[in-house]
Amino acid sequence: MSETWIRVCGVEDVPRDGGACVYVAGRQIAVFHFARLGRWYASQNRCPHWKEDALSRGLLGERDGSPYVACPFHKRTFSLETGACSAGDVEAVTLYPVRVKGDGIWIRV
Repeated sequence: MSETWIRVCGVEDVPRDGGACVYVAGRQIAVFHFARLGRWYASQNRCPHWKEDALSRGLLGERDGSPYVACPFHKRTFSLETGACSAGDVEAVTLYPVRVKGDGIWIRV
């Protein structure tokens, strides 16, 4: 299976230590710039807890050196490295590999 990388936005479109929502192949994907760590992440935008498209507006943080995003509505936290919910009571979110090339953000779908 071949990799498909898609340019989804410019680096200036995602706030430092925050997220933005992009649409790719009919899906909402949250792109995060974890500037404190110098890393970029991407996940599904839909929080699996209440099925709200909101993760791109979530708060970024770290727990034991592992980055996470907290849903802005119900504060469920999801690992940006594994997708797992820290409470373990809802399914994991889908993660997407991210590359920064020049001034663009690319994700693999």
